[in-house]
Amino acid sequence: MIFSDRTQAGKVLGEYLKDKIDRRLNPIVLGIPRGGVVVAKEVAKILNVPMSLLIVRKLGVPQNPELAFGAVDKDGEVYIDKKTVDYFRLSEDQIRKVVQEEMKKIREREKLFLKGGVPDLSGREVIIVDDGIATGYTVIAGVNFVKRRGAQKVIVASPVCPADTWKKIKEYADEVFCYHVSHEPNFAVGMFYRDFRQVEDQEVLELLQELNPQDA
Repeated sequence: MIFSDRTQAGKVLGEYLKDKIDRRLNPIVLGIPRGGVVVAKEVAKILNVPMSLLIVRKLGVPQNPELAFGAVDKDGEVYIDKKTVDYFRLSEDQIRKVVQEEMKKIREREKLFLKGGVPDLSGREVIIVDDGIATGYTVIAGVNFVKRRGAQKVIVASPVCPADTWKKIKEYADEVFCYHVSHEPNFAVGMFYRDFRQVEDQEVLELLQELNPQDA
């Protein structure tokens, strides 16, 4: 399964989710910046529900930042992959430094993207969307965050994810919908997109303005 780009993946995912949401629970889509926002926009349009952002950050191994050893949410709650931490022999000081750096980035993105703050999630069905899920820790951090904010039901939705991660996330979310569950031994989200260019902040701002022109 190869998607042409995030927009196409979002349309496919949105159609896939059409009969899987509970409209009695006032559903809302939350996209994870930056790439997940492009996918989430299409999902929200197809489902005809509001959309906002879920700002959580991956914690990257210092010598290989693309490789996650965990994640942190905007409340400072940290989720650690002990196997990765042990493998790279990461010290408490190294972990603390990465967490501090990522918390700073969360605050910056909050100011840039969420001027109105986190929407009221109490009693709602929250659909967390990303452009792909690798280790799953960022999504798990997001699931626990929205639960603390009172979400009644939490759905995780993604165009692609590995089979073992899909099983892991099901332990946290109420439902997990992955359009393509991969059994590739060396999984990378970019493998499943022809165009997987980096999404810039300005594009995220433009997407939000298009969906919420009253906030512009």
